[in-house]
Amino acid sequence: MTFKAPDSLSEQIAHYLAERIIRGELKERERIQELKVTQAMNVSRGSVREALLILERRHLINILPRRGAQVSELTPQHVRSLYTLVMELYILLGYAVAEHWRSEEDLAPFRALQQRLAEARQREDIHAFVEASFGIMQAAYPFADNPYLQQTLDNLQPAIARTYYIALERRRSQMGQFGAVFDDLLMAVIDREPSRIREVLTGYGKQNCELVLAALAER
Repeated sequence: MTFKAPDSLSEQIAHYLAERIIRGELKERERIQELKVTQAMNVSRGSVREALLILERRHLINILPRRGAQVSELTPQHVRSLYTLVMELYILLGYAVAEHWRSEEDLAPFRALQQRLAEARQREDIHAFVEASFGIMQAAYPFADNPYLQQTLDNLQPAIARTYYIALERRRSQMGQFGAVFDDLLMAVIDREPSRIREVLTGYGKQNCELVLAALAER
């Protein structure tokens, strides 16, 4: 594999490796050897090192002294901690959209994503469903206008995506329930009801966290 955009090469390598981790192709505690990645992708070792630092920042790998990089372990404690934090950040985004939307044009991206989620559910397409789910987060960023919130969520996105795949690969039927959650959330945002936004997202976080924990227990 050869990449052609030198100014974003490390990000491309990181994205490629992240997708393999998120989908479970690279297993927990599996070593990622710089030299093998360099040869397989036909890229420089320096670019690979930078990509690994990006992956560490995004909580997908650990870089250990004298042992190199390995895929991070996903434990129940990690899952609970991740969902506790991420749901609060999602709630902040929900509040921001509810406060600042002004016209149907502002809501159009969310309605389009609502349709994409429904289509992905019908096809049982996990990749498309997860992608559309994070599209909601991306569409909400301009309403929050908070670079710190955006950067934090962007760095957590791969870790949360990894949990989505673990859960949905085992229980695809849950996509329908998750889609219904977004329908409820969008109505709460349109009605500008902060308490309802918190209720919907807190319930969603608890349900999804329990689903992921159950999937981990089955492995």
